[in-house]
Amino acid sequence: MDQDWEPGTVFGAHIPFVQACGIEALDVREGRTRLRLALRPDHANNLGIAHGGVLCTLLDVALGTAARLSVGRPVVTLDMQTRFLNPGRGVLLAEGRVTRAGRTVIFCEAEIRDADGDLVASATGLLKPVGRSAD
Repeated sequence: MDQDWEPGTVFGAHIPFVQACGIEALDVREGRTRLRLALRPDHANNLGIAHGGVLCTLLDVALGTAARLSVGRPVVTLDMQTRFLNPGRGVLLAEGRVTRAGRTVIFCEAEIRDADGDLVASATGLLKPVGRSAD
């Protein structure tokens, strides 16, 4: 899907918290959204690695963007199951995809990898479409 998104948006949506975190929307390919986060010192926990909260935020945004673009309207997260697998350092890349979309609930998966391709965290989520269609 090639589309020009408005600058400062996450695939067309204005999400101030995502912007404050420094999460960048990269592209949408084959129904998968791709995001990037260059970790900053304020993203770290007391061990100097990515705080679980920033990883959860990145996973939630990956799930949400995939769901929103799939159904063409805003979504909210109903449930998210997260797995932390390796320390997050440097630049992180996240990918979200829809695994099944119903009328009232969308099932999604997301993962975060570091610059070396190592899996940092993954999540599954249930999201609900809300509001009006973008059409």
